[in-house]
Parts: sequence; C-alpha cells; structure tokens
Amino acid sequence: MISPYNDAYFMKQALIEAQKAFDKDEVPVGAVIVANQQIIARTHNLTECLNDTTAHAEMQAITAAAGDIGGKYLSGCTLYVTLEPCVMCAGALNWAQIDKIVFGASDERRGAGRYPNIYHPKTIVEGGLMAEECSEIVKAFFKKKR
Repeated sequence: MISPYNDAYFMKQALIEAQKAFDKDEVPVGAVIVANQQIIARTHNLTECLNDTTAHAEMQAITAAAGDIGGKYLSGCTLYVTLEPCVMCAGALNWAQIDKIVFGASDERRGAGRYPNIYHPKTIVEGGLMAEECSEIVKAFFKKKR
C-alpha cells in the first residue's frame, strides 16, 4: 500500500503552521519534524510572542521533537520548513544531527545555504518544495507591514 504521506503532505502541514504565525503577526515560517511518517513536532515562529530572537520555527521544532523522542539527537527525522533555515537554525540542526531538511522558499539574504558545510555531513538538504506557496505567505506578510 502506498502511504498518503509524502513530502508535499508534510510541507502543507508546515504551511498550516506558517499561517498560524501570520495570524499572530509573526514572520510566517512554519515547521514540522517527522519520524517514521509521523509528525512529532509542529511549530511556527514565536519571536514576537515570546520576545525571543531565537524562537524561530526550526528552534521550536528541535526542542519539541527532542522532547517527544526523549533525546537530543534527531537521527531518523526529517524537518519540513517553509523558509530556508538561517545560520542559527542550521547550527542547531547540525548539532541535532537531523537526517534530512526539506525547505520551501529560499532565503537569499539570510539563508544558511550560502555557507558550505554548515549542516551535519550526513544531513540531506533539499530546497524548493512548494517554493511559490511558501514564498507568497512571506511576501504577503511584509506587504501588510509596509
């Protein structure tokens, strides 16, 4: 039997989280972490709500997933995030030793992809999944701000 859960399904779940951030007047980035085809963390940016510059969706997801599995290493897990991780988040993902990162929209200004070898050597990174949808919510947010 073919599983109904695939990369697009999980990215749509991350987009639902991004919408929650948008609705809270947060930069609309959403993330989910998946292990064994199950979502173990579902988060979004909370930097404004928590008054914490480190409360990015990815950082929240790492903490939630580590709590769910009872360990600090996220081997066997995949992160789906609507925007390319920044350097801070990439560093945390490196330390967490996550297996795979799938992001939607690229971040030309702050994305970690500009820095070679920033992720753990065994981490697979794939970008561009549902990039248009992921980019549109960020553009709409900043258009609303202006």
